[in-house]
Amino acid sequence: MPLNKDIKRVMVIGSGPIVIGQAAEFDYAGTQACRALKEEGLEVILINSNPATIMTDNAMADKIYIEPLTLETVKRVIEKEKPDSLLSTLGGQTGLTLSMQLAKEGFLERNNVKLLGADPETIDKAEDRQLFKDTMEAIGQPVIPSKVVNDVESAVDFANEIGYPLIIRPAFTLGGTGGGIVENEEELREITANGLALSPITQVLVEKCISGWKEIEFEVMRDSMGNVITVCSMENFDPVGVHTGDSIVIAPTVTLADKEYQMLRSASLNIISALGVEGGCNCQFALHPESNQYAVIEVNPRVSRSSALASKATGYPIAKVAAKIAIGYTLNEIKNAVTGTTYACFEPALDYVVVKLPKWPFDKFVYAKRSLGTQMKATGEVMAIAPTFEQAIMKAVRGAEISLDTLNSDKFVNMPVEMLRNRLRVCDDERLFCVYQALKKGITVDEVHSVTMIDEWFLEKLLKLIDMERRLSQEDLSDELYMEAKSMGFLDRVITKISGKEIKAPARPVYKMVDTCAAEFSAQTPYFYSTFDEENEAEEFIEANKTGKKTIIVFGSGPIRIGQGIEFDYASVHCVWALKEAGYEVVIVNNNPETVSTDFDTADRLYFEPLTTEDVMGVIGTEHPYGVVVAFGGQTAIKLTKYLSDHGVNILGTSADSIDKAEDRERFDELLEKHHIMRPQGFTVMTTEEALDVASKIGYPVLMRPSYVLGGQNMIIAYNDDDIVEYMSIILSQNIENPVLIDKYLMGTELEVDAICDGEDILIPGIMEHIERAGVHSGDSIAVYPAWNINDEMTQKIIKSSRDLALSLDTKGLVNIQYLIYNDDLYVIEVNPRSSRTIPYISKVTGVPMVDLATRAMLGEKLKDMGYGTGLFKKSPYIAVKVPVFSFEKLINVDNHLGPEMKSTGEVLGIAETLEEALYKGLVGAGYKMTKSGGVLITVRNSDKGEIGDVAKKYAELGFKIYATKGTADVLKEYGIDAEVVGKIHESADNTLTLIESGKVSYVISTSSKGRIPTRDSVKIRRKTVERNIPCLTSIDTANALAGCLRSRYSTRNTELVDINHMRSEKMKYEFTKMQGCGNDYIYFNCLKNTITNPEGLSVRLSDRRYGIGGDGIILICPSEAADAKMRMFNLDGSEGRMCGNGVRCIGKFLYDHDLVDQNKDTVSIETLSGVKTLKVYKQDGEVKRLRVDMGKAELNPKYIPVAMDKEKIIDEPVQIDGKEYNITCVSMGNPHCVVFVDNIDGLDIEDIGPKFEHDRLFPERVNAEFVKVLDAHTIRMRVWERGSGETWACGTGACAVAVAAVENGYCPMNEDITVKLKGGDLVIRYTGDTVYMTGEAERVFEGTIVL
Repeated sequence: MPLNKDIKRVMVIGSGPIVIGQAAEFDYAGTQACRALKEEGLEVILINSNPATIMTDNAMADKIYIEPLTLETVKRVIEKEKPDSLLSTLGGQTGLTLSMQLAKEGFLERNNVKLLGADPETIDKAEDRQLFKDTMEAIGQPVIPSKVVNDVESAVDFANEIGYPLIIRPAFTLGGTGGGIVENEEELREITANGLALSPITQVLVEKCISGWKEIEFEVMRDSMGNVITVCSMENFDPVGVHTGDSIVIAPTVTLADKEYQMLRSASLNIISALGVEGGCNCQFALHPESNQYAVIEVNPRVSRSSALASKATGYPIAKVAAKIAIGYTLNEIKNAVTGTTYACFEPALDYVVVKLPKWPFDKFVYAKRSLGTQMKATGEVMAIAPTFEQAIMKAVRGAEISLDTLNSDKFVNMPVEMLRNRLRVCDDERLFCVYQALKKGITVDEVHSVTMIDEWFLEKLLKLIDMERRLSQEDLSDELYMEAKSMGFLDRVITKISGKEIKAPARPVYKMVDTCAAEFSAQTPYFYSTFDEENEAEEFIEANKTGKKTIIVFGSGPIRIGQGIEFDYASVHCVWALKEAGYEVVIVNNNPETVSTDFDTADRLYFEPLTTEDVMGVIGTEHPYGVVVAFGGQTAIKLTKYLSDHGVNILGTSADSIDKAEDRERFDELLEKHHIMRPQGFTVMTTEEALDVASKIGYPVLMRPSYVLGGQNMIIAYNDDDIVEYMSIILSQNIENPVLIDKYLMGTELEVDAICDGEDILIPGIMEHIERAGVHSGDSIAVYPAWNINDEMTQKIIKSSRDLALSLDTKGLVNIQYLIYNDDLYVIEVNPRSSRTIPYISKVTGVPMVDLATRAMLGEKLKDMGYGTGLFKKSPYIAVKVPVFSFEKLINVDNHLGPEMKSTGEVLGIAETLEEALYKGLVGAGYKMTKSGGVLITVRNSDKGEIGDVAKKYAELGFKIYATKGTADVLKEYGIDAEVVGKIHESADNTLTLIESGKVSYVISTSSKGRIPTRDSVKIRRKTVERNIPCLTSIDTANALAGCLRSRYSTRNTELVDINHMRSEKMKYEFTKMQGCGNDYIYFNCLKNTITNPEGLSVRLSDRRYGIGGDGIILICPSEAADAKMRMFNLDGSEGRMCGNGVRCIGKFLYDHDLVDQNKDTVSIETLSGVKTLKVYKQDGEVKRLRVDMGKAELNPKYIPVAMDKEKIIDEPVQIDGKEYNITCVSMGNPHCVVFVDNIDGLDIEDIGPKFEHDRLFPERVNAEFVKVLDAHTIRMRVWERGSGETWACGTGACAVAVAAVENGYCPMNEDITVKLKGGDLVIRYTGDTVYMTGEAERVFEGTIVL
């Protein structure tokens, strides 16, 4: 079936920030899908909060919103852009969950948006644990004994029925979040409670644990006609019980008999057909190792982590095909983009083995619990392709960047056999290496299998590697033995080390092609993997497809990890595109299957290889490049520089010597001295004694870090000798070759600069400033562009220093410089002549294509000829705030206190016109709930006690109850804050932990000079916040920033929605008129010819009486087809009101004052959200002074007001509001009003009672509350609490509602004038029964111009 012609505007929801369980695979899938949709001529609207992705690049979609992925924000984008379709299956669990919520609420149907890829029923059948179980049973597919529960006690009852161990699987969460294996009731209660809290539908599956069975996955596709194919089968090295994201995975399945394979393949195709998925689907099975018994574990009705692996393993572009299917194509109509001749209905065939090895963050988190289970912990993965499993596993291990070239880990090499035997029972990230040594030391395959349940096939393959090591160490190194070792994945240096023999004639690898069809058809866009035999298919391909262009190789960044994330893949891809644009043939070498860089059509050729010196030299030997690029692949690629340079390879851009000059302490110090640039005093040390000596010399605190690191790995602030001893023992155990750096720690303002240098000049797109002072790693800091705290003199100093440093390092390309301002002096922290984490974010918000320009500079082009100028680029009219995102909930025992060692896994971006609004958006995007009630627990180190008082005061003034430990509470008392003292953990049963568990606390502010070790009280407190999903602020600066956001009136309903493809390049000038009626003052904008894109946020900003123009909101005067003009009014909180009586009178006056209506007419019509209103004008000395408005009929039916009460009218009705009884009368005058008659309105605490009325459950759209005193039959006094604005001096619709209520209650006569006295003046109201007339004055206060 061809493209569905009803589809023209497709909205795609991205997956948001990189977190454990949802990583770069969704950037790859989303990018592929967006490109596929644009290929078809469709308009693509994208929303994604992650700035570091290729997916959010301006070429990927027509409209791109880097906005928080909240339900409210997605709704607002849909309302603004009006797409006809929503693609739900390419944004991971985040996109799927949001799509489901939109569909179930009826929002998509009301807005005529069709859900593509999978309908809600399909998603429910796969994601809702009970429906999934029922569906599987209905089609005869076996499932594991299980029960869906919504509370802890039901889980306990079921456990008592079927016994332990059990697996807990929360519904609608990613990466197994909140789940786990439980062995007893205590663990069951804890994990179930946590799982229920994290599941958006409060549901978990309690399942019989069948750990030890084989885990098999099938990636399958289906189209709307019911055609189904298997793309790839995959098998986990680890048995069931280890999350598939944490398991070594092999494709295709290698241990299944054909009968088993066909059985599970048929089951997969039956499942996708029964679910009705249109697109890609991942089916996971458990297979009994000794029989044909199997069970379905789970099904993902969307593109998943496994889809990325299957796609790269086979060359079948799953996301692209899924996107085409979603818009109406069938499998037999979609061409296979790799072969260019076959169609997507051909099942891929593999003539090689693929191994995926996870990359864990335990090298950064030395105290983390390393055990693996059903909750994923890996941050990334590498993939290796080879003809055999042995060669593939060897490639994967050396490519994972864990300092291993073989499966021999020092930790296990010298371990006694009995210890190894016991250690086999531990399932953690090092199990493969433990198993290897166990086999090596004679523990039998049968015994290892019985303990680990790893299939014997894999163990026998490991024995072959062990046997090869034995032969290399014992036999002569013949040519035959050498080639056999090479074909099993042994590097030359490993062979030399084991055999003790020099290799005189190193073998050169040949490269085989991945073409999706086992070489049955030729490939147009191939990628290659190395092996050792006769035929080099890469050379043959290059020869057959000669273009005459020079070749450049770009080295990628390897696996995603903390400190080196998706930002480097972004840079690598942009470099490839820029080189292609410049007329080169481009080759990429990388081993990460999750990324856009390893997509089949990013480069001209792709080599899926480890990024080690020998592996990349093999590629260079085949490709004979003009040059190579290392600057964009992070530390992975940078580490290759010296070796490549020494071997005569032309390195484009900054030289190896320049990189060393920036890293070598002494050489760099000489450079700084030459330019009179300061840096914190520091030294290099190699031993603990030297470190203690330096620390005593320069004074504590000191910053300690190894040289040549990325992401602040193993970086700490030491406050005393004990910290140094602990730190050096950890560092020295890693056999470091380079010295440790010790610097005096200065707690100043941290700035960051990314610049492009052409060897003669530099371009700085922008200067960033961190919210947190120095001491928090730049990757974990909230970063703001442009810097807001530096004066012009300091700016010039930064520009000059950056230029001097870049030129002295002979930089050609990118350079990242981190500065510190301390006591008004500028210090340099470090200089990195390479790409950095902030490149994507700065490129997007400034519009400067940094990587493209840097690539051109590497090729010799000059900045002055590129069209962006030199020096500091002009400031954007927007503020952009990058907020880090963490995955602490997945990593047990990791301290979430932020410091100099990076801990974040991803980031989000907030873009707005003001810092306050941008920061609010960033925090919401990062997952902060922005709760404005409850308690704040404060416990801070002594060095922060001088500042904590002012911060705590802000939270107290916002209405939070303050809790504090004794020392902190004593300090707070001096600031007039009577904090409730909470005992420390060891002091009493009621302590900080029990307080956090009680649910009374919304935020915790916890700073400590000691951290890391899980047994410390401060770490326990912070870990408890992770378990309870409570924001924990570990920097005074972050706590301060959050308080400012909570104090603001911003919400997800009123922030500006910024399309980064259509951002303003200059600030805008707006003319406004301040007008008032009875003191009800608004800021009016004439929008008859101009448009205002964000009235919601503008109202919040300008209405502030201290920091803005001041008013009760803003009103836009817009064109109307039904009247003389249209009114749009926005309250103080940015919410849009349906009607405003005082505002509509002022518009009438405005139209006459500005000659926008016929001056001879005495009536004017205004369109409002509650209908067209007719106004009669009364002039004095030729100027409109008073107006009478026909407000229309008063609505008394609660259904239409609305009020949640089943009555015909609500007149003098007794109700409970916040536990107190009131008699209410409810009226709508185009907006809802609740009128209460009282004896004393002056003594009323309206600030307390008003919000309780506004937000009571009786009023589904909130309500305006009026409190009324009847003076006589024609006179009333009132006070009003307006929804979204608070108490105002007057409310025209409120005065009308009060008059109607007074008549309905018998206080005043109908059809006679009633004077309503408000704080700001009088209004005359007449209620006829059919309509309500309101008469009052309107006045222009002043006019002006504002620049925004």
